[in-house]
Amino acid sequence: MKTLALRLGGAFIFGLSCLSAGAATGPVGNLDRGVSLELARERAATISELRYELTLSIPETLDAPITGSNVLRFRLADASRPLLVDFESPADAGVAITANGTPVPTQAMNGHLVIPVRHLQAGENTVQIRFRAGEAPLNRSADLLYTLFVPARARQALPCFDQPDLKGRWTVTLEHPDGWQSVANGAERDRTPLGGRVRVRFAETPPLPTYLVAFVAGRMSVETGEHLGRTIRLFHRENDLAKLAHNRSALFELHARSLDALERYTGIPYPFGKFDVVLIPALQFGGMEHAGSIVYRAEDLLLDESATQDELLDRARVIAHETAHMWFGDLVTMRWFDDVWTKEVFANFMAAKVIDPLFPQVRHDLGFFLAHHGGAYAIDRTPGANPIRQPLANLDQAGSLYGPIIYQKAPVAMRQLEALLGEEAFRDGVREYLRRHAFGNATWDDLITALASRTTIDLRHWSRMWIDEPGRPLIRTELVVRDERVERLSLAQSDPQGRGRMWPQQLRVTLGCTDKPRTLAIDLVGSTVDLTSRLGGCVPDYVLAGGSGWGYGEFELDPRTEAHLLSGLHRIDDPLARGVAWSALWDAMLSARLAPDRLFESALKSLDVEGDEQLVAELLADLRPLWWKFLTPRQRQARAADFEAFLRRQLDAATSPGLKSSWFRAIRTVATTPATVAWLHALWRRDAAIPGLPLVEADETALAHALALRDVGDASAMLDSQEARISNADRKARFAYLRGAVSGDAAERERWLRSLDTPEGRRREVWVAEGLGFLHHPLRSETAAAWVTKGLEMLPDVNRTGDLFFDSAWLQATLSGHSSPAVAARVRRFLDELPASYPPRLRALLLQQTDLLFRAAHAQSRVHLSRRNAEVD
Repeated sequence: MKTLALRLGGAFIFGLSCLSAGAATGPVGNLDRGVSLELARERAATISELRYELTLSIPETLDAPITGSNVLRFRLADASRPLLVDFESPADAGVAITANGTPVPTQAMNGHLVIPVRHLQAGENTVQIRFRAGEAPLNRSADLLYTLFVPARARQALPCFDQPDLKGRWTVTLEHPDGWQSVANGAERDRTPLGGRVRVRFAETPPLPTYLVAFVAGRMSVETGEHLGRTIRLFHRENDLAKLAHNRSALFELHARSLDALERYTGIPYPFGKFDVVLIPALQFGGMEHAGSIVYRAEDLLLDESATQDELLDRARVIAHETAHMWFGDLVTMRWFDDVWTKEVFANFMAAKVIDPLFPQVRHDLGFFLAHHGGAYAIDRTPGANPIRQPLANLDQAGSLYGPIIYQKAPVAMRQLEALLGEEAFRDGVREYLRRHAFGNATWDDLITALASRTTIDLRHWSRMWIDEPGRPLIRTELVVRDERVERLSLAQSDPQGRGRMWPQQLRVTLGCTDKPRTLAIDLVGSTVDLTSRLGGCVPDYVLAGGSGWGYGEFELDPRTEAHLLSGLHRIDDPLARGVAWSALWDAMLSARLAPDRLFESALKSLDVEGDEQLVAELLADLRPLWWKFLTPRQRQARAADFEAFLRRQLDAATSPGLKSSWFRAIRTVATTPATVAWLHALWRRDAAIPGLPLVEADETALAHALALRDVGDASAMLDSQEARISNADRKARFAYLRGAVSGDAAERERWLRSLDTPEGRRREVWVAEGLGFLHHPLRSETAAAWVTKGLEMLPDVNRTGDLFFDSAWLQATLSGHSSPAVAARVRRFLDELPASYPPRLRALLLQQTDLLFRAAHAQSRVHLSRRNAEVD
């Protein structure tokens, strides 16, 4: 534990543990950057009734700074210690501080401003800080500015107490060019012209943590809609009026229905007054739940008419997810970011409940399984797996807590918890939790307390295994059939990491009986369970221990089941059972129990007759890494013509634009034969067409990139023409940015890569990740192999300067096109040589993101070895 002492004007300044211990033992430099847990606890115990009055002046030109002031009003329970205000100010921030009417000499230490004791008083205090704003979390461009302060980046822009359990009421005033629109958490109170500029004042908000404070200003249009008695405003930059018209009503309806469903479930009216939606092109992530002013990535909500069912479902999910946050995260906020998962799990868990009635034609149990299990398994199967709840000493590292385990595994665990209590008891416990902590902060233990009173089950024991432990169980099926009689059917649970852990869970085992499938509900609480006596005469062709999409783990199939599924997966009537079976086969391939080419042939057989659009999308998504990473180049070459012909037939036979779009994208992704590439080129030139699927600008842009990667003869001229076709300024800028990454000139691609060396060069994070995917595309992997190590070496800097998810997106894109044993060996060497001081969370992230590469390289090595042995024989 670090301590600090600094004498200022006769008063000791205590930081971290010394703030409460009252002793001074360390040098000034020991004050941690960021916000430590100790500092946060001390301030939360001392500060109350917090209000902010923020004023910012936003110039029209990028080279002029944003200046402003923040007035902090609060009560101090103890004024005997100096106060630390968080501000990682730029070097020329021009900070000027006044405390309780008296100027304060500026003392800045490691991202904190120090208010000495002599300027503070017990009770009410007012501190005014004038400053130049830091711009990294303001995401400023020539005609748009938007804030993203999550998880703890508000202090990089403005002075504040940047911790989730110091909620404050915010009054925001923005001055900006007169032609701009602006929006903030509070409702617009008044707008005053200032001769070419305008001052906009927004009403005071309810108590908010700093990470939820938001404002947007720039050239935007505003649409207003009413649905279910609610008025919703939509801010956007879309100039394609047809696309806007196609999506407008759906966006208003999805938000209104989400609000309505959540009010009914929680029993609490929407708590933040007005409700605005802001669409930001190339937003760093899908959405952000700013209270009263949600921001979304525009491309994910403004869909084309040929949108797939998956895209429509994903849009509904993200809207329901962000709307659910108004209660889970915004109304009740975690006390510290180690519980950040509690807001995310409820957002995803509630989103599933919200959208079910909106898509009555969809199998939602299958949708839940596909949306959660695969993404969580991708982390939990790796040696870098992390638990749902992770310790956190400093908010500087809060961003590293986010990932698939929070978003995908936690909802699976929560569904099991709901089943343990029953839906009504679970809902009543959640309502009590929300009412008790409204506009305040709470912990996971607070929720467990609210639920525990409604059950006799030891929820804390359950929580220790599912919430505090990483990984998943291996659940092996043993099925012994002789003379068409079952001698034994049992399940055995083990810990793949050899630590002897047992995950208590409810399973719903599916038996493929001759007459019809049956389901056995069992509680798996120990290492084995024998089901032989419960078969009732059934001699199953297959056994799915994870049946009904309910169980969580790696489900190792018995030989009889695996053989049946490989040859007859498509003959299983229930789409959910087919999805669960496919997941088990995929795991078998990744664990080297099943050869990739056998799984590939099984997938084609299933796709040939699959009628469920969600499963078609899932199988096609898995075919991409199966094709490019797990099949060897020789295997791909032997199958390419037949594979592409198969996809073309399915495209022709598809009966809906969404399905046709799915098949077309698959063709565009895997095409290598001259005939198919020529056909794609003709489509881009508009010399050919796909009946029933008119191609829009996004399709033609993706085609241009795909063709450039395949080095069509006139690639440069084609890219020039495609850029000219794009009318939207934001999309045109994205296309121009990616030119270097898709260039056929390796030297130009390397120059593009080197432009990412600085944080400024990586500012457009969505574009950067897309460009890295092009740079490391399998068709360019031979050249790009030399750049993999550079990408790995840059990870700490990318993590330090980037927004949420960017470090994992960076790694994923860097490794996306590689599967060769040579690259895998180079990456393994990099991991082995990491110093002991390397940040543990980044080491875990590397182990997570390199896992697929190692599995693919191992699969390819096995094929090469088998071929060499065959040649020797």
